[in-house]
Amino acid sequence: MEDGQVVGGLAAYALRKFEQERSEIYIYDLAVSVEHRRKGIATSLIQELQTIGADCGAYVIFVQADTGPEDEAAIALYSKLGIRENVLHFDIPVRGRDGCGQ
Repeated sequence: MEDGQVVGGLAAYALRKFEQERSEIYIYDLAVSVEHRRKGIATSLIQELQTIGADCGAYVIFVQADTGPEDEAAIALYSKLGIRENVLHFDIPVRGRDGCGQ
């Protein structure tokens, strides 16, 4: 917050694992307004999430980033804070059915 305005935000989910007795935290969305970028806000948000994760007993926090030039700043941020893994990402389409609010 700055002067009563939101300048950055982070949405994350705690995901319980079935095959192990632990949970992981997934950063779903992280955004900082354009005029407030490069001031450490995103880093601070992730560091706060690290503390929350530790308090909740999470094993790790993970996030995905696209490999295109539009995500270079995000990749640099995440590389500074964590270990990069090369993984495959699959988009599985949803299938609509009657009665699902569509």
